[in-house]
Amino acid sequence: MLLKSIRIGRNFLSTSPLQPYLNGKANPSHNLQTDDELLSWARNEGITVYHMIGTAKMGPKSDKMAVVNNELQVRGIESLRVADASIMPAMPSGNTNAPTMMIAEKASDMILGK
Repeated sequence: MLLKSIRIGRNFLSTSPLQPYLNGKANPSHNLQTDDELLSWARNEGITVYHMIGTAKMGPKSDKMAVVNNELQVRGIESLRVADASIMPAMPSGNTNAPTMMIAEKASDMILGK
């Protein structure tokens, strides 16, 4: 499926309406043609399209991986809160924008004592 997708993408990008936007560059390079070459490229260069989340996970004190409490305060550091997608303990099923805005709104209310 991956190889088929790469080839479909290449065909799509080679159409004349898109040529002005490519500046002659493509990734993977057109020098890579065989299945083995393309799979090697995918293994070395492939990434997810997920937004980064969870690097300062929120959770209960019993969770050793959680560094932020339910008040968005960083454990062990006074007067520091984290109010972004890094506190999400798990990837949401949709885009991270709306939950991140909710986190910021909640943080604002907590800081203001509302």
